[in-house]
Amino acid sequence: MTGKSGTTGATSGPGVPGTAEAVGPADHGGAGGTTVLVTGGSGFLATRCIAQALERGHRVRTTVRDPAREADVRKDLAAAGVAAGEALSFVVADLTSDDGWTEAVDGCAYVLHVASPFPPSRPRDENELIVPAREGTLRVLRAARDARVRRVVVTSSFAAVGYGHPETDRPFTEDDWTDVDGGVSPYIKSKTLAERAAWDFMAREGGGTELSVVNPVGIFGPVLGPDHAESINMVRMLLDGDLPGVPRLHFGVVDVRDAADLHLRAMTSPRAAGRRFVASAGDAVSLHDIALTLRGRLGEAARRVPVGVLPDEAVRKAAETDPAMRETADNLGRVRHLTSERARRLLGWRPRSGEDAVTATAESLIRLGLTR
Repeated sequence: MTGKSGTTGATSGPGVPGTAEAVGPADHGGAGGTTVLVTGGSGFLATRCIAQALERGHRVRTTVRDPAREADVRKDLAAAGVAAGEALSFVVADLTSDDGWTEAVDGCAYVLHVASPFPPSRPRDENELIVPAREGTLRVLRAARDARVRRVVVTSSFAAVGYGHPETDRPFTEDDWTDVDGGVSPYIKSKTLAERAAWDFMAREGGGTELSVVNPVGIFGPVLGPDHAESINMVRMLLDGDLPGVPRLHFGVVDVRDAADLHLRAMTSPRAAGRRFVASAGDAVSLHDIALTLRGRLGEAARRVPVGVLPDEAVRKAAETDPAMRETADNLGRVRHLTSERARRLLGWRPRSGEDAVTATAESLIRLGLTR
């Protein structure tokens, strides 16, 4: 598949996602006890990456924009069953500034660059998203290269893989790239351009530092507190009965714990160097199926969850006055099939089912009193 932004088939070479793949169990490299930098430590996925790195014996340093967030991160880790103690340290750094990044990467063997802007609504100027996503990624990569970090794992998105193309029954894979000239949203464009910039930079200037990329779909799973991924709000809205019916949306689902596990596997496995990995529990599912899963598994707790399907015209009408609905309207009825076969085959990744991920999301929201 080819788009105006370039060919989607990747070619082998330094810093470029390759296509020649070995088959066999993942090798985690025996890297326990090294220091790992996780950017954006207060984020939903980043917190789980920190927790799993600590559980595997690594020391972890993480960045926050506000030093007051240290207490929140430690509280969320405790809720996840991890007592971080002195194995976790904090550095104040922002993706829009060079300040703090030299200190952040100093002495680190690995970097998980998880931090990325995700707006609740579409910005007026797409560069409000594109510039910080691209320049922030390059800022982290330069600092990592200069510190001779072994490998950086960048959290990209399926948004950089399967958008801007005509509908097809063929599943999207890591060899595909979103066509940024295909009428995509600013967020999707920002993720695509940031990831392309990362591969280009590493090919030209990466030195001895390796790059791997994880491309998650919608991230769900148990929340630890009020801060969580934007995708979690879909489950909360269903539980609260905020919608009279379910829009005809389809997307991939992955549990946050499995997405974090894939980051750690991509960090240390020799087979992950120079590769991208789609992170999804399976093929795309419908929001209607998610609603039925909640009804079927939660019983009375899901009594407000709608099971009727909203007419497309009703959604488009709402999008005329509600900017938050425009993304929904643009994707009505679109099914982007996908596969995470590469991660399963090369890294031995075995994610939970999408049904289990969505159920865990709902149960945690209810348990923490985050629903009405």
